Amino acid sequence: MLSFVLENGVENRVEVVVNDNNVDHALRILKKKMQREGVYKDMKIHKHFEKPSEKKARKRVESLRRSRKLNRRRSEKDGY
Repeated sequence: MLSFVLENGVENRVEVVVNDNNVDHALRILKKKMQREGVYKDMKIHKHFEKPSEKKARKRVESLRRSRKLNRRRSEKDGY
């Protein structure tokens, strides 16, 4: 079992069961789960110190990206 804490302070636990000593398959599953949880993105952000102004700007850009994506999906769903 692997536990980690994301940027927002939430602690996540990931558990991968190894069947028939197939470690390669278990590692592949672990990597997919970690990517889904945002661990790689969080590690990349924390690789270097980020000034508060840079953090604020990054969060604003991420928010805009999410809202545009949501609007695009809504318009596709409505048939525009």
